[in-house]
Amino acid sequence: MTNTQLFQQDRSNSPLLKVNKLTKLYAPGKGCEDINFDLYPGEVLGIVGESGSGKSTLLTCLSARLAPNDGEVLYLNRENNWLNLYQLSETERRYLLRTEWGVVHQHARDGLRMGVSAGANIGERLMAIGERHYGKIREKGMKWMQDVELDVDRIDDKPATYSGGMQQRLQIARNLVTHPRVVFMDEPTGGLDVSVQARLLDLLRTLVTEMNLSVIIVTHDLAVARLLAQRLVVMRHGKIVETGLTDQVLDDPQHAYTQLLVSSVLTP
Repeated sequence: MTNTQLFQQDRSNSPLLKVNKLTKLYAPGKGCEDINFDLYPGEVLGIVGESGSGKSTLLTCLSARLAPNDGEVLYLNRENNWLNLYQLSETERRYLLRTEWGVVHQHARDGLRMGVSAGANIGERLMAIGERHYGKIREKGMKWMQDVELDVDRIDDKPATYSGGMQQRLQIARNLVTHPRVVFMDEPTGGLDVSVQARLLDLLRTLVTEMNLSVIIVTHDLAVARLLAQRLVVMRHGKIVETGLTDQVLDDPQHAYTQLLVSSVLTP
């Protein structure tokens, strides 16, 4: 069964995230403008487009790291209350990012604390949700290192001693150890060797399915989008030009720009 078929079966639930008229412009056509979509429980939503299309700006706004010029993002939290992201205090947004949300950066160094051990990177997230027992924190850290295929004997090593692929796996473990409800991913396989990318994609697909994660992933790689995403948003010059189920968008693109992307005429 494909990702799209699974999503079609599960879309009876209410959305977790509602994005309404979200706009962040630096100049005409630079940034994102009038963005509208919902994210559903267990859904992986891909945002694709060439460089400069506004997809990274959009992701940064969605994950509360950048304030928009206009619009709103509503989130249904664990207590089943709708939160308006930009009406929360800075402290409340930071807490949300440490507990119910996760952010996986393209460059793992941006999402890790390079001066502390791998175990401490994972443990910090556990402490943010109230874990205090050192032994239990270390035990969970070791389990997660195993889950992302890292050598548990290196739990006390600093991430700076890890390869790029290993750092990315550690960043994933750091983000998923708290079982977040929404995860934002920005080109998670970008800059990695092809063989490392393939293993990492297999890992991500397995974890997303097993944990029933809701994910928004930005990528210029349509093969990555097809493998991971159930639904696609195609952006150009800061606006959404096409959206739909992944298989439908990639196999039968309707917008001329999407057709160019799919036929690889445009260079990422």
